[in-house]
Amino acid sequence: MHSGKFVFSQILARVPHWDFQRLARRHGADSARLDFTAWEHFAAMMFAQLTYRESLRDIEACLGSQPSAGYHLGFRRPVRRSTLAHANERRDWRLYAELAQRLMVRARRLYADEPTGLEMDGDVYALDATMIDLSLAVYPWANWNRTDAALKMHTMLDLRGPLPSLVSITAGGQNEMAWLDEIPLEAGSFYLMDRGFLDLKRLRRFTREGAFFITLERDDISFYVASSRPADRQTSIRADQIIRFNGRDSRRAWPDAMRRISLFDPEARSRVIFWTNHWMLPPATIAELYRNRWRIEIYFRWIKQNLRIRHFYGTSDNAVRIQLWIAISTYLAVAIARKQLRVTHSLTTVLQIISVNAFQKIPLAELLAADSSTTPTSHSANQLSFSSF
Repeated sequence: MHSGKFVFSQILARVPHWDFQRLARRHGADSARLDFTAWEHFAAMMFAQLTYRESLRDIEACLGSQPSAGYHLGFRRPVRRSTLAHANERRDWRLYAELAQRLMVRARRLYADEPTGLEMDGDVYALDATMIDLSLAVYPWANWNRTDAALKMHTMLDLRGPLPSLVSITAGGQNEMAWLDEIPLEAGSFYLMDRGFLDLKRLRRFTREGAFFITLERDDISFYVASSRPADRQTSIRADQIIRFNGRDSRRAWPDAMRRISLFDPEARSRVIFWTNHWMLPPATIAELYRNRWRIEIYFRWIKQNLRIRHFYGTSDNAVRIQLWIAISTYLAVAIARKQLRVTHSLTTVLQIISVNAFQKIPLAELLAADSSTTPTSHSANQLSFSSF
């Protein structure tokens, strides 16, 4: 029998303790007012994510059912719901936000050689935002339009994985266009976004820094067709055009030409029109690139279904943000473990296996490989498959 670490501890070990402690010191997260350490706090909240705990009472009961295991799980004393509630209210969420960003960097390094299924030299990113709905009665501080309460999670998803490479959590009313200013651009990379991000002045930065965007056309921006490029109308492509803007503000924001590609979508029986600042790729390749933007919609659906970001353990802004950032960190820790162990299961299956074996002392590689011969794997090139919904 394996007498080593618990399964949960092996996942937690994917978060470097030394790096976490350095972050905690910088954020002053282990003050005398909070004798429940930042590491214990993180471990308890990550345990709740991995084992699908529904409340602080549930976390306390589950961890309390294995008192002898507490020390080996990283807890110096029994975890009480009052202690957790106090930590969620008082410990600064920015510690866990910075931790998540560091885990993103670590995970992306591991997945750097992962195929995306796209024949591109540069990286490909999908940009979008999703609303984290809250009850107005319970979370009045999150009221953003007088009738609804919500936070907004802005995400830039690296399609190599797929893995989040940048996340910001803002008020529900935050405009997606303004978030473009925060995005670090990489020359030669592609950024896929919907028309909600179409701000010509902000998109100028992409061209200046050698990055490429593909977005959907907006009907309220006036333009004229300066010239047309050859397009194979035997395919779904209907037009490949060079356009210029003739509105005063739009012309000032984007004085150069823009490429406009129109295609007919036979499934929806409608036209889809793209704008891009890339001039060399065939229209069909541009369309195929943009089609992959929907991976971020699948990612949002996945985290809402498989992580605890719909029901919260606290009611303050700080508590909600802590839970959201630790949920993202949990996703990344499992993704890191999965890559390091070369597991063929989908991420959904990995989480399900971990959830019912958290207190088992069995090597994680052995546990996850146990059913690999009978568990179907995705045919998709992306390793963190979402096909198991």
